[in-house]
Amino acid sequence: MTLVSAAPVLVSAIGGYLLGSVPVAVLVGRAHGLDPREAGDRNPGFWNMMEQLGWRAAVPVFAGDLLKGTLAGLVGLAAGGGETGPLGTVTGASVAPVYAAVGAAMIGHAWPVFAGLRGGRSILAFAGGFAVICPPAFVLGLAVLAGTGLALRSFAWGARAAVFSLPALQLLFAPAEHVACTGALMCLIGLRFGQAALAGRRASRPRA
Repeated sequence: MTLVSAAPVLVSAIGGYLLGSVPVAVLVGRAHGLDPREAGDRNPGFWNMMEQLGWRAAVPVFAGDLLKGTLAGLVGLAAGGGETGPLGTVTGASVAPVYAAVGAAMIGHAWPVFAGLRGGRSILAFAGGFAVICPPAFVLGLAVLAGTGLALRSFAWGARAAVFSLPALQLLFAPAEHVACTGALMCLIGLRFGQAALAGRRASRPRA
């Protein structure tokens, strides 16, 4: 990769990280006199905010975290020349900058420079970025969310089904190597859940 071709990826990664670092849940929580990093499961994200403050306070967190990923993806798309294929799926020279931007936004959400590197699990940042990576698969994922959520009467299970269905749905519109990159992004989510589980186990350990 030459310096010229690396520039869009670098710009996308920096822009994505800064966007991801905006601590939406912390800002919304502060307006309600709550620091989500010190309450509930200590995750500064939508679900913890909903459990602590209710749906009305959590909706801006949901929208804001989703938007961070989408804006990061759009930064990458612009930096990569805006190349898209059928139905808006990212292609050509835009693939690397878009994935770099979305991945960086997820890292920024997980370890935000504007919030003491104490962030969340990056699920919504990933989902928002995926809307730029493969719009038709994202729309189908929303259908999975709605269908599963209604069938099981659980938004949480609908959201899980939707997120895990995205790589399979992407295969309908994009090559396998793009789906592999999406899987790599999802590994960061798994890492964050693993870290949270370890932290919870340490906190529950009795002290001598």
